[in-house]
Amino acid sequence: MELTTMKTRTAHTSFSHLRGLKLAALALGSSLVLAGCAGNPPSEQYALAQSAVNSAVTAGGTEFAAVQMKSAQDKFKQAEIAMHDKKYDEARTLAEQAEWDARVAERTAQAAKAQKAVQDARQGVQDLREEGMRSVQ
Repeated sequence: MELTTMKTRTAHTSFSHLRGLKLAALALGSSLVLAGCAGNPPSEQYALAQSAVNSAVTAGGTEFAAVQMKSAQDKFKQAEIAMHDKKYDEARTLAEQAEWDARVAERTAQAAKAQKAVQDARQGVQDLREEGMRSVQ
């Protein structure tokens, strides 16, 4: 009976030790990955933000979504400054925010254009109806 208890304790102690090593390795690996990300310029995110801002401008964001467009452009400029100052975490965050603000501006502009097209079409139909009524009389 005593022999069984010793084997169980030994197996349990080895398992705990192995588990602790795995957790330590995971923590070390995670911190290295995060440290590696912090030191690299967010070039891809910066390019995405720049593309989104350009698309929003092309879609009419400055006309139909001026507030969102200004926010996107301001954040993009701040991201550019942060990149220059090698504040990469701040640059990444600002570039992400600029990208999403630009996407909102683009969608808002597209929706406003679509709404205007619907209004124009309705007015055209109304004009045709009125013209048709005049020719019948």
